[in-house]
Amino acid sequence: MADYDIIIIGSGPGGYVAAIRAAQLGLRTAIVEREHLAGICSNWGCIPTKALLRSAEILHYGQHAKDYGLVLEGTFKADLDAVVKRSRGIAARMNNGVQFLMKKNKVDVIWGEAKLTKPGSITVAPTSKPAMQPQVPPPKGAKGEGTYTADHIVVATGARPRALPGIEPDGKLIWTYFEAMVPAKMPKSLLVMGSGAIGIEFASFYRTMGVEVTVVEVMPQVVPVEDAEIGAFARKAFEKQGMKILTGAKVTKVEKGADSVTAHIEDEKGGKQTITADRMISAVGVVGNIENLGLEALGVKTDRGCIVIDDFCKTNVKGVYAIGDVAGPPMLAHKAEHEAVICVEAIKGLHPHPMDRLMIPGCTYCHPQIASVGLTEAKAKAAGHELKVGRFPFVANGKAVALGEDNGMVKTIFDAKTGKLLGAHLVGAEVTELIQGFVVAMNLETTEEELMHTIFPHPTISETMKESVLDAYGKVLNA
Repeated sequence: MADYDIIIIGSGPGGYVAAIRAAQLGLRTAIVEREHLAGICSNWGCIPTKALLRSAEILHYGQHAKDYGLVLEGTFKADLDAVVKRSRGIAARMNNGVQFLMKKNKVDVIWGEAKLTKPGSITVAPTSKPAMQPQVPPPKGAKGEGTYTADHIVVATGARPRALPGIEPDGKLIWTYFEAMVPAKMPKSLLVMGSGAIGIEFASFYRTMGVEVTVVEVMPQVVPVEDAEIGAFARKAFEKQGMKILTGAKVTKVEKGADSVTAHIEDEKGGKQTITADRMISAVGVVGNIENLGLEALGVKTDRGCIVIDDFCKTNVKGVYAIGDVAGPPMLAHKAEHEAVICVEAIKGLHPHPMDRLMIPGCTYCHPQIASVGLTEAKAKAAGHELKVGRFPFVANGKAVALGEDNGMVKTIFDAKTGKLLGAHLVGAEVTELIQGFVVAMNLETTEEELMHTIFPHPTISETMKESVLDAYGKVLNA
């Protein structure tokens, strides 16, 4: 008899959710972790970065207090050490929370580095690879090195920052998001390579903190996965804040000084320039953690640095599964959590529905925020849809104006023949909290008619969502 019904390797959002769901379903469950419970998301990603961005947001409001009829006495400035300390404290709370959840659900924690030796068996050794950041001690009662068996093994090892040849992060002058979250001092100037969610969030944080920021993006638009109209809107907002943005450009070489970097940049037309900055953030994506797991020996199929899975997270090797970032894009925590439930319920024989990737929302917590779900206008046209497109600006929304947050817009895309909502794209204050309304609507196969008949509360920014739908059909009321 195997030691466990299921062993999960990695305790990030996918891993710990898989462990909890497995325990709920009565499976004997263990989770293996080598660095920190709750994974990158809670310790060095999603949550602590939002803590930093919240501090920057409060700083922004304080610096613009007069816009709200308020007077702040004395100097209002950031205490970098306190800002970082608050962020790290929140990460620690999340880590402790997952420890509690493992104990509550009677999930065994095995501390160390796992390797698959054959289907149904792993060995766990002390972590050989130094942690990118200081490790936390194993939770009380955690098991250690040894051999463990299970009928089902789920790989949930996440991803790490991608490094470009010749421009590898060194932790001092060229940062990944790890170093960017805990700066010893605030640089005066910063070059950000890549304008995806990670890059543009850090660009937004450091710019609000007063740093001179330049963003270099190889694609033609900033935040390249977003709808082109939203990207253009966001770019104007970023540039108004003082960011310098170069699109259609790439960093070809970096020269390091004693306390600065000089980047050689070439644009798509062959134009060249150099930019010198105190520090540089490499934010050119992430790559799955597939090394040293024994996947090659077992014959587990991989593709472009990720494990290949089917709709129920099975690999090509019986009894081996993969979820989350290591199983490929989109590399988002909520996608990992959803895959975790699908995977475990399929193992239990509950016949879960496969995940529809078009209904996975994306959120970027820059200022202004960006959120989207479904097809962009360009992709909807490319798919052959005849479209009806609606737009509504925050400047015409009473709540946004009252909040002093009137710089935003909502864009909705419908199939003209069926009224099916194909995509929704938002930029502005708190749109990351609004997008779920459109996600629910798409999941329920809602049409434009049903959205028009839905009563949105007044005054709320959410009214922009309905007005955008109305605009797509020539019925907009407030613009």
